[in-house]
Amino acid sequence: MRLKDKIAIVTGSTSGIGRAIAMAMAAEGARVVVNGRRAEAAEETARKIRATGGVALAVPADVTRATQVEAMVKTVLEEFGRVDILVNNAGGLAGVRPTQHLEEVLEEEWDRVVDLNLKAAFLCSRAVVKGMREQGGGKIVNTASEAARRIHRGASGRFEYTAAKAGLVGLTRAMAIELGPYGINVNAVAPGYTIASDRHRTYWNSLPAEEREKIIQEIPLRRVADPEDIAPVVVFLASDEARYVNGATIDVNGGRTVS
Repeated sequence: MRLKDKIAIVTGSTSGIGRAIAMAMAAEGARVVVNGRRAEAAEETARKIRATGGVALAVPADVTRATQVEAMVKTVLEEFGRVDILVNNAGGLAGVRPTQHLEEVLEEEWDRVVDLNLKAAFLCSRAVVKGMREQGGGKIVNTASEAARRIHRGASGRFEYTAAKAGLVGLTRAMAIELGPYGINVNAVAPGYTIASDRHRTYWNSLPAEEREKIIQEIPLRRVADPEDIAPVVVFLASDEARYVNGATIDVNGGRTVS
């Protein structure tokens, strides 16, 4: 098992890509801390992990709030004594409405999306690095997005999301430079179009057939992703197999960014 007895915090792991990452890490022997805002949703994922023989602890917290992040890490340290892996996966559009033009973006929507996708990663990383330094190393993996790497012509404006995910790629590089000398690897994955939940599937199915086909044709592998396509790459980056990978952002989008 590649992550045997490692302690891994996976933020935003109550559904979708985050849940797939948590399940995959547990399957590789990690003791997984399941995080989300809702306690019942976090516990549901933890139960799924335990049902497969894994070890999981549900710790609900709003990772955009420093006090809650610090309390979460304190709970993990009290339970397990260390943090070996942090996956900053929490993110998304936080329920903001689609926009077409820059002037339509509301300040509160900008703040909400940037907080969730960028500030949360900063807060969680800040909370674990002291312990990682003291123990001689660790792994931090950030979930960025294809949006940080490729702007789709004709797509609805997602200015706040694109900016936040691009910022996360920059944060990944900056942390890799600072933390590398302490044995802490910091990398990111940039998923492409992923059917990560029932909500995403409903939205995908609601698109006109020609629009779905256009997206598929932009992807050399000719399909959109499932969460299980993303999780193994995160497991790799969290494992010793990636011990010399640092400051990288790996595109996991079927080749769409190069098409």
